[in-house]
Amino acid sequence: MKRLIYTTLLVSGLAGVMAPGAFAQQDSTAKKKMDYSEGHGIIIKSKSDSVKKGRFVGGITFTRIDWGFSRLIDNGSFNLSPNNDFLDYKGGKTSTFSFDILQFGYRFNSNFKVYVAGGFDWTLIRLRKDITIAKNTSEFVYTDQSPVHFSKNRFSSSYVHIPLNFEFRTDENKNGKRFYLVLGPEVSFLLNGKIKQISAERGKEKQYDSYHFQSVRYGGSIRFGYGGIGLFTKYYFNDMFTTQQQAGLKNMSFGVTFGLN
Repeated sequence: MKRLIYTTLLVSGLAGVMAPGAFAQQDSTAKKKMDYSEGHGIIIKSKSDSVKKGRFVGGITFTRIDWGFSRLIDNGSFNLSPNNDFLDYKGGKTSTFSFDILQFGYRFNSNFKVYVAGGFDWTLIRLRKDITIAKNTSEFVYTDQSPVHFSKNRFSSSYVHIPLNFEFRTDENKNGKRFYLVLGPEVSFLLNGKIKQISAERGKEKQYDSYHFQSVRYGGSIRFGYGGIGLFTKYYFNDMFTTQQQAGLKNMSFGVTFGLN
């Protein structure tokens, strides 16, 4: 958690330095000027912030809040192989949560924008078995904790993610809303791995380690929505873990996204 706090402060500090320059390049809001035309008196002309002209946009934000489910894909299958059976999980309680706090890019016109964003991403795997994954090991190993039974045995990872998004949107309808399509690649950097366990015998326990999660993860995402809400899906192209025994085990997620506009 301390690493997450330090990273958030660092990112926010950088944003504070970069944001004024980004906002300074945006067009001004709607202005009016008086034009004295010969023979016609005074004519009031409205000059809006023309979205037909390209402009830089960005700064500190809190948007693209993704909340949904995560799934492990073992060499193309949703069924885990014997090498990965110890990671058997409860699908309804295996989730993902992420959001962006920065974005900087260029709006070409009212319907198209390209931008780089930055934020945080969590994958929370609820394990079925009463096991504890070992820390600081060269291989992915675990110990069976029976007869201890965990009412919660959560294995999770947290990343800083940096997506490059291409945003397409329709014109506003009569209600002032639009349809959005946002897609693009992203790269993520591991903050930490975590195990959280709760049992009657041992109470609440937390442990932190890299747990062989990829230090750098890359993938892509797509979002489709209307107004400020929509659906998302993400898929990560490289393996979830660095160990040879888990080769081909990948991660995907899907769910609801908020704050598209």
